[in-house]
Amino acid sequence: MRLYIVLPLVLFLPGCVASVVGDVVTAPIKVVSKTADVMTTSQSETDEKRGREMRKQEERLGKLARKRDEAREDCADGDREACIQYEALEAEIAAEKERDI
Repeated sequence: MRLYIVLPLVLFLPGCVASVVGDVVTAPIKVVSKTADVMTTSQSETDEKRGREMRKQEERLGKLARKRDEAREDCADGDREACIQYEALEAEIAAEKERDI
């Protein structure tokens, strides 16, 4: 009766041990490579990030330009507050253009 229980264990145990040993041996390598991948940024990732930032800046400049144009029209119609807002928007656009991406 013991033979029926022990024989399957003897057949399957070496595979399990080999699998565990393989996992233990390769684990440090996997950790180091994953860490290196997370810590470094590829050139394409850097380019993508810069492109996203440039598009965001262009969107901000577009919104500011539309607000500035509206304020300029209102200022031309005699709205004194619109003239002040126009000047503030001009300064904000200039600052946004000078901002480094």
